[in-house]
Amino acid sequence: MTTSTDVLRKLSFFTEPGLKEELAQHGQIASFNKGDVIVRDGQYVKFLPIVLKGAIRVFQQSEDREILLYYVRAEETCTMSLAAAYFNNKSTSHGVVTEPTDVLIFPASMIEQWQLKYPSWNRYMMQMFRTRYDQLINSFQGVAFENIDTRVMEYLKTAIRKAENRSVTLSHQQLADELGTTRVVISRILKDYEHQNKIRLFRGRIELLS
Repeated sequence: MTTSTDVLRKLSFFTEPGLKEELAQHGQIASFNKGDVIVRDGQYVKFLPIVLKGAIRVFQQSEDREILLYYVRAEETCTMSLAAAYFNNKSTSHGVVTEPTDVLIFPASMIEQWQLKYPSWNRYMMQMFRTRYDQLINSFQGVAFENIDTRVMEYLKTAIRKAENRSVTLSHQQLADELGTTRVVISRILKDYEHQNKIRLFRGRIELLS
């Protein structure tokens, strides 16, 4: 059975022995399945997760639309949860697991203590904030300066490249959620692309032709 001590040996960015000992002492490894909710909008966050494997989708929701903020992947933490935990505020986003995921979880009360004691903890936090800042700026630029048709095609190309296949398993609603629009808009755009022989639509799957 894998323990938090075993895991910490692989987390090279935490360099101080004392920090690793405290993480092993206070941290617990939790496993989640696809669709599990780790944090909800409006919830007080009393813990901080570091993803060991898998992914967490962090997004905001308003009525029938979602706005994707970012994904938390291996060796990353959620900066929205970090900010809420540090200032004892309610979360302003949802965090939902998108694939089987293992997470190292520790109490939020440790964040400030480690900030005062361990330089590598501060470097890790600053790196996470910088990474999320860059991701959010890129998302904003896409929304502000690219039309939705272009964003749909770019998303499909990226998803298919990652899948190393010519098709990707993706519903119209999932694509709408990823791009912060409605299913009706996505369906219209995909139909247009299909008529242009750029894609082929299947139930729950999209194939890229060009």
